[in-house]
Parts: sequence; structure tokens; C-alpha cells
Amino acid sequence: MSLFLTALLASGLCSADPLVPAERPVQETAGVTEPSACAVCDAVSRFYLMRDGALAWTGPDNRVHYDQLLDAIRAARSHGLDPEHYRLSLLSAADPLHADPGLDSQATQAWLDLAHDLALGRLDPHAHEPGWNLPRRQLDLAARLYLALELGEVGASLEALAPRDEAYQRLRLGLQAWRDVAEKNVWPVLENGPALHPGDEGPRVAQLRALLEAQGQISLQVNAADRDVFDADMAAAILRMQRSAHLEDDGIVGAGMQAWLAIRPEARVAQIAANLERRRWRPALEAGRVLRVNIPDFRLDLLEDGRIIDQHRLIVGRTSRPTPIFSAELAYFIINPWWETPYSLAVRDELPAFRRDPDMVERLGFQVLDRETNTVVDASEIDWNEVPANPFPYRLRQAPGPHNALGEIKFIFPNPHNTYLHDTPGRHLFQESRRAFSSGCMRVDQPIDLAHWVAQGLTGWSPERIDEVAAGDAETRVDLTRRIPVHTAYRTVIPSQLAYIRFVADLYEKDDAIINGLSGGSQTDPE
Repeated sequence: MSLFLTALLASGLCSADPLVPAERPVQETAGVTEPSACAVCDAVSRFYLMRDGALAWTGPDNRVHYDQLLDAIRAARSHGLDPEHYRLSLLSAADPLHADPGLDSQATQAWLDLAHDLALGRLDPHAHEPGWNLPRRQLDLAARLYLALELGEVGASLEALAPRDEAYQRLRLGLQAWRDVAEKNVWPVLENGPALHPGDEGPRVAQLRALLEAQGQISLQVNAADRDVFDADMAAAILRMQRSAHLEDDGIVGAGMQAWLAIRPEARVAQIAANLERRRWRPALEAGRVLRVNIPDFRLDLLEDGRIIDQHRLIVGRTSRPTPIFSAELAYFIINPWWETPYSLAVRDELPAFRRDPDMVERLGFQVLDRETNTVVDASEIDWNEVPANPFPYRLRQAPGPHNALGEIKFIFPNPHNTYLHDTPGRHLFQESRRAFSSGCMRVDQPIDLAHWVAQGLTGWSPERIDEVAAGDAETRVDLTRRIPVHTAYRTVIPSQLAYIRFVADLYEKDDAIINGLSGGSQTDPE
């Protein structure tokens, strides 16, 4: 063993305390084995073995690499990461001109930590999304660092590991814009009070106007005498913000809208950083056709080679029955489907309804089957008030028709959550801004149009053929010859136009956990 490696081990770098965070204990969770501190030590050791123990950062000949590393660590802020998590103070205060194995190993570890967090995310997605099932990217960071030093591209090597897509870069621009606002520490305040309506006048209306101006929602061109009038421009801006964020779109600045407007720039900076982290968890989208759901935006994107070519409105799970985050592959769709009512919904939803109105069974087209014999039971002879909820003795199936809970079509991508996309008879709900009404599955607007897109290139399933079958009442399954990846995601900050980002309400209140995690200690586990 070289003198350098001896010094490396003696430096305590292999100590578990600073390298394995409390949030991520060494254990097997959700099928993923968490790396031990030895994985960190191994990455450092392998790097120096590649160099035959030669120093990489310290000593007169390595000063340029050291300075590039410091610049790259400072630039971590532009990704929503804290430079102090990568030893910035320690490295900035040290003298790299003196050959120092201990300091050299600290610099190596800083590069590996930052490289890991840019490429894979600082936090473990499994800890924040129980249904997460995307495989981790396999990266040899030690080899990448070796090559970066050989090429003299320390900073560029780190930037290359972060997501390169345009959406991520727009979020970075938005982060800097909101950070600039936050650092000025000048932000209008709307005093708490009664709801404000179009046509209202007074000092609080002037405060509201100042807030809308600060956020770029209305023009600054207004006479001083009119600043305290809730005019048409302000009303349009409020309605636009409510719809954009999926708040109650009544055009009134009530308690909910006042709370939304009260969110300070510092909080927006943290929220953008959390959404940058979410994007680092995911590898680049596959080539070809992909379906991507953003749950809090109630939106389904249809992508071809990474480009959004169409969008559909969605209804997602209510807060008590949230839609899970996972990835799967669309395998087939069913036109005019029967609805096999899940046991939990039969007990929680249908049984109470049947007790209130027994005629609902026939009116809505339900078929009742004995759970033990699997034979059809005459529902008119059942006293639903005497039927126990546990154990519920029946299976419920709803025939195709105008009242079927799945509507005209459902799209199946096998997954352990039994979650899928489907039509709905309650299409009026798509007019709502905050569309969290389902029991976990996703209801899609314009489902026949989606079927046309899904079936492109499928022999025998032209749009006209799909329309013809949908006009009937026979259940028909259509298998895909090439499966389509489906990803559900949770993003509360959405890039729109260049240098403009859109915030949506945190439907399931997931942001705070990520924000808190990013502000904590080391989370790194280099490959």
C-alpha cells in the first residue's frame, strides 16, 4: 500500500459517521440495498489506485484543478444544492499549494459527493415515494473523475452529470430569478383580512396590486389615484393565477388565495430546489412515445422523442386516496369495459349507496355475484341493510354503458398499485381547476383521442375502427405490439416559457419533506 493510501485510511475517511446519513441507514429498502460507508471509501480508494497514489488536487502542479473544483462547488447553488454540503468552507480555507494527502482526499470526496448528487439526486427517492420503481443509473464516478482530471475539465465533468433537458435548465433560470428577488429582501405584504372582490377599494387593494406587480402579473402602468381599486386587470390576473395553480377559480381573494399570495420568495426558492431534485431522480426520457403524468398539475403529456405533442386533463386521487408515483408500460386498452369493482370500493362506496337506494344496483347496471360460488345473484332479493361490510359476501361488476365508472375505455399498464387510466361518466368534473376526486386511478379527458394516439401503427385499429367499436356495447381488448412507457410524477414547479416558471398547489403536501431533506447533512453514496 502506498504512503498516500496509508495516509488516506489514517485520515478517518472510512469512518461511517459523516458518510451514512441518519435518513438512509444501511439496510435493504424497497428492493434497493443501501450502500455502506465502505462504498464511499472504495470510490476514493479506486480513484487513487488509478493514479498510482498520486495526488490530484494539492501541490503546485494541481492548483488549477483545485480552483476549478471550488468554482464547481460554488456553482452547486444553481442546481438548488448547498455548497457547504461539499466541504466549501474547509476547502476554501485550506492551502492547496502544499501537498497534503488528507486535504487531497477531502477534495476528491467533495467531487464524488457533488457528482453523485447531480447525477442521481441527493436524497433517496424510495424514502420519499414508496412506489418508486425506476432503476438507478449505474455510474463509475471514480473513473469519471480520473478522466476529468486528465482532460482538465473538472467543472464541465460535473455539469455533464446533471440533467441536460431544457425543462431542467429553465428551472435553474427560475431559481436564480427568485433567488435574486429573495436576496433583495423587499417583498410587498398583503395584510390578513376579509375577502377582496373585483370592484373593491382601499389600502389592502393597493397592497394586493403591489404583490401582483412584483410577480409580473399586471402592468405597472396605472394612475396613482387608481392603485387602490380592484380593477378588471387585477381580476383577470387573480383568475389566471388561480387556474394556473389549481386553486378555487372564483376570482376572489379569499383566505386560500391570500395564503397563496403570502408565500415569500425564499419559500419559492426552496420549492424550486425540491423540484430540481425530483428531476435528478429520473433518468432521461426514453426515445419514442411516452406517457407522462404530473399529478398535482392534473395533466397527462403525450411525448414523442422527448417533445410534448399533446396534453390531456386528468382527474387524480383525492388526498385520502392519492395516486401513487411509479413507472410501468402501457400493454393494452379495453373499449366498453366492464368494471370489476375493487373490494375496498365495494365496501366503502357502493355498499353504503345501495343501503340508501337499493334501486341504484339495477339503474347503474351492476351485476352482483356470490363471492364463494361466483354465481349471479338477483339483487332485487338482497336486503342491503343486512349485508355485512366485513366480510363483504359479493363481487360487484358494472356493465358497459353510460353509467359505467370506467366510461368508454380504460388503459392498462400492469403495476402493483392496480392503477390505470380510464374514461369517466362524470366528464363535467374536468371543468374544475382542482381535480382530485378519484380513488387513486386517473380519469382522462378525451379518452378516444388518446386511444387513437396509442393505437398508431397497430394493424386493424384505425381511428375509424376504434370509434366504431366504442359506439357499440361489446367489451373489446386491444393489445399493443409495442408497449409505451408510462411515468407518474409529482412536480409542483413547472417550466413554461423561457425564464418563466409556474407554481401549482402542493396537492399531497410532499414538498416540505424534500426541502427539509435537502437542507440536512450528507446524503451521498458514490457508486
